[in-house]
Amino acid sequence: QVQLVESGGGLVQAGGSLRLSCAASGFIFSIKDMGWYRQAPGKQRELVAAITSGYSTNYADSVKGRFTISRDNAKNTVYLQMNSLKSEDTAVYYCNAAWRANRRVYDYWGQGTQVTVSS
Repeated sequence: QVQLVESGGGLVQAGGSLRLSCAASGFIFSIKDMGWYRQAPGKQRELVAAITSGYSTNYADSVKGRFTISRDNAKNTVYLQMNSLKSEDTAVYYCNAAWRANRRVYDYWGQGTQVTVSS
Protein backbone atom coordinates (compact mmCIF):
# COMPACT_ATOMS: atom_id res chain seq x y z
CA GLN A 1 0.00 0.00 0.00
CA VAL A 2 2.02 2.92 1.32
CA GLN A 3 5.37 3.40 -0.32
CA LEU A 4 8.06 6.00 0.24
CA VAL A 5 11.02 5.84 -2.11
CA GLU A 6 14.02 8.07 -1.50
CA SER A 7 16.53 9.04 -4.14
CA GLY A 8 19.27 11.57 -4.72
CA GLY A 9 21.85 10.45 -2.22
CA GLY A 10 25.47 10.10 -3.08
CA LEU A 11 29.01 11.15 -2.35
CA VAL A 12 29.81 14.85 -2.22
CA GLN A 13 32.63 17.00 -0.95
CA ALA A 14 32.21 19.21 2.07
CA GLY A 15 30.62 22.47 1.02
CA GLY A 16 28.71 20.82 -1.79
CA SER A 17 25.01 20.27 -2.32
CA LEU A 18 22.57 17.45 -2.86
CA ARG A 19 18.83 17.31 -3.38
CA LEU A 20 16.99 14.33 -1.99
CA SER A 21 13.60 13.28 -3.28
CA CYS A 22 10.93 11.12 -1.70
CA ALA A 23 8.23 9.77 -3.97
CA ALA A 24 5.11 8.82 -2.05
CA SER A 25 2.21 6.60 -2.99
CA GLY A 26 -0.64 4.71 -1.38
CA PHE A 27 -2.11 7.57 0.66
CA ILE A 28 -3.54 11.04 0.26
CA PHE A 29 -0.24 12.84 0.20
CA SER A 30 -1.52 16.40 0.15
CA ILE A 31 -3.12 16.23 3.60
CA LYS A 32 -0.24 14.53 5.40
CA ASP A 33 2.75 15.96 7.20
CA MET A 34 6.08 14.67 5.94
CA GLY A 35 9.57 14.53 7.34
CA TRP A 36 13.16 13.72 6.65
CA TYR A 37 15.17 11.85 9.25
CA ARG A 38 18.74 10.67 9.24
CA GLN A 39 20.77 8.06 11.03
CA ALA A 40 24.53 8.02 11.21
CA PRO A 41 26.48 4.92 12.24
CA GLY A 42 26.23 4.39 15.97
CA LYS A 43 23.76 7.24 16.35
CA GLN A 44 20.04 7.49 16.98
CA ARG A 45 17.74 8.39 14.15
CA GLU A 46 17.00 12.10 14.30
CA LEU A 47 14.54 14.45 12.70
CA VAL A 48 16.21 16.67 10.13
CA ALA A 49 13.28 18.58 8.69
CA ALA A 50 9.51 18.39 8.55
CA ILE A 51 6.83 19.99 6.44
CA THR A 52 3.15 20.05 7.20
CA SER A 53 0.25 19.78 4.82
CA GLY A 54 -0.02 23.55 5.21
CA TYR A 55 3.61 24.03 4.13
CA SER A 56 4.90 24.99 7.56
CA THR A 57 8.44 23.78 8.13
CA ASN A 58 10.79 23.08 10.96
CA TYR A 59 14.42 22.02 11.07
CA ALA A 60 16.96 20.55 13.38
CA ASP A 61 19.25 23.25 14.72
CA SER A 62 22.21 21.55 13.07
CA VAL A 63 20.82 22.09 9.57
CA LYS A 64 19.05 25.44 9.88
CA GLY A 65 20.14 27.81 7.17
CA ARG A 66 21.62 25.01 5.10
CA PHE A 67 18.76 22.61 4.34
CA THR A 68 15.36 23.33 2.85
CA ILE A 69 12.43 20.96 2.86
CA SER A 70 9.71 21.39 0.27
CA ARG A 71 6.87 19.46 -1.28
CA ASP A 72 5.10 19.18 -4.60
CA ASN A 73 1.65 17.77 -3.99
CA ALA A 74 0.99 17.37 -7.72
CA LYS A 75 3.92 14.96 -7.84
CA ASN A 76 3.41 13.39 -4.40
CA THR A 77 7.02 14.22 -3.68
CA VAL A 78 8.95 15.71 -0.78
CA TYR A 79 12.38 17.22 -1.32
CA LEU A 80 15.31 18.03 0.87
CA GLN A 81 17.73 20.52 -0.58
CA MET A 82 21.01 20.23 1.27
CA ASN A 83 23.60 22.96 0.85
CA SER A 84 26.93 23.65 2.51
CA LEU A 85 27.23 20.02 3.42
CA LYS A 86 29.49 18.99 6.26
CA SER A 87 31.05 15.67 7.13
CA GLU A 88 28.68 15.55 10.11
CA ASP A 89 25.78 15.30 7.64
CA THR A 90 26.95 11.86 6.56
CA ALA A 91 24.08 9.47 7.27
CA VAL A 92 21.32 7.43 5.77
CA TYR A 93 18.41 9.76 5.12
CA TYR A 94 14.88 8.46 5.49
CA CYS A 95 11.57 9.83 4.36
CA ASN A 96 8.71 9.59 6.85
CA ALA A 97 4.96 9.92 6.80
CA ALA A 98 3.01 9.66 10.03
CA TRP A 99 -0.55 10.36 11.00
CA ARG A 100 -3.43 9.30 13.19
CA ALA A 101 -6.66 7.98 11.76
CA ASN A 102 -9.57 6.29 13.46
CA ARG A 103 -8.00 4.17 16.21
CA ARG A 104 -4.57 3.75 14.69
CA VAL A 105 -1.24 5.50 14.41
CA TYR A 106 0.31 5.21 10.98
CA ASP A 107 4.07 5.54 10.68
CA TYR A 108 5.78 4.82 7.37
CA TRP A 109 9.40 4.92 6.31
CA GLY A 110 11.30 4.65 3.09
CA GLN A 111 14.30 2.42 2.58
CA GLY A 112 16.70 5.30 2.97
CA THR A 113 19.32 6.89 0.78
CA GLN A 114 22.97 7.20 1.71
CA VAL A 115 24.56 10.63 1.89
CA THR A 116 28.31 10.68 2.32
CA VAL A 117 30.16 13.96 2.70
CA SER A 118 33.91 13.80 2.32
CA SER A 119 36.08 16.23 4.25
